[in-house]
Amino acid sequence: MPFAHLNHQDIYFEDSGGGGPALVLAHGFLMDGRMFEPQVEALAPGFRVIRWDARAQGRTRWDGRPFTLYDSAADTLALMDHLGLPQAFVGGLSQGGYCALRTALVAPERVRGLVLMSTSGRLNPAEGAGYRQVRDLWGTPGATENIVRSYASLIIGDDRFAPEWMERWRQTPRDAFVAAINNLLERDDIAPRLGDIRAPAIVFHGLADVAIPAGEGGALHDALPGRTRFVPVHEGAHAISLTHPHVVNPPLLEFLRAHA
Repeated sequence: MPFAHLNHQDIYFEDSGGGGPALVLAHGFLMDGRMFEPQVEALAPGFRVIRWDARAQGRTRWDGRPFTLYDSAADTLALMDHLGLPQAFVGGLSQGGYCALRTALVAPERVRGLVLMSTSGRLNPAEGAGYRQVRDLWGTPGATENIVRSYASLIIGDDRFAPEWMERWRQTPRDAFVAAINNLLERDDIAPRLGDIRAPAIVFHGLADVAIPAGEGGALHDALPGRTRFVPVHEGAHAISLTHPHVVNPPLLEFLRAHA
């Protein structure tokens, strides 16, 4: 299995290989690198696509300690070092986008460009109460299934893809779920620092996204000095890399080619 022992974790990753420029992708909350299967298919072999699973999620073997998005950024950079990549395109969806933005802040020289999907650069104080309620209920009989069904609608919004992810979510241990959601609850507000990010960036956002409304994606695009394009995904909910690759992949490929 493709694990790398980095920062006291056994990070699970998949690497499409090849000699093309590399794109390192981080997934959203409760998801894992499998949400980027359509991008691997579209971008390889011209580009090397690397997907990795965050601490407490997916197939990564996590050390059980609390972590922050800056730890995730450190994992991104350590994985790049492990693979011999001095520089790469860095991206992600939702939580993965939070990670990508912080990677660009802490190591701008390592980031060739940013690929940002269904994410934001600022805090939404209103989300805190809901996240804490979900955290406190996870593992309670009955409540977990209600949360799984609610998140399937919120994150995926497409019955073609939801069942397999719902089954994975049901198997998430309480300690992992709590650590992963605390990572989101305790994130810092980087809105005042977005102007420091000079890497070129493409921003995708589903116009039907309820988890992070599309206005957040537009505001992020406008705040980034290196922005190149905002791509609205009509009828797209949150996990647009998975549900709407036919909209995401062509402009993504154009962006990568333009900045390779």
